[in-house]
Amino acid sequence: MRIIIVDDIYINRLLISEIIKSLGHDIIEAENGQKAIEALKNHSPVDIVLMDIEMPVMNGIEATRYIRDSLSDPINKTPVVALTAHNPKLFFEDYKDVGFNQLLTKPYSIQKIVGIIKEFSPDP
Repeated sequence: MRIIIVDDIYINRLLISEIIKSLGHDIIEAENGQKAIEALKNHSPVDIVLMDIEMPVMNGIEATRYIRDSLSDPINKTPVVALTAHNPKLFFEDYKDVGFNQLLTKPYSIQKIVGIIKEFSPDP
């Protein structure tokens, strides 16, 4: 699978990318939502976007809305998983219409990341 990791904090990207690479998947890193959109356009097909919420330049909410509303089919249907430290219930109540497919809460664990990858894997 090809997965874009979007986070403005380098160490967060490094942690997730090392886990994903150890599982045999390809990763593309982006430090903000604007870079994520560029990566999605330039490296499609992409299987999953792991999108942090709070970032400079373009945050994860703005980027996900842009992906859903402004990119062409099938890119606009790429699964986007919100990465957040926010309370999951409150976050999804507040942002359910943005277009996120799933939520991955911090702190990250190998099990959480593996679960997200399995959920969106094209292979059963």
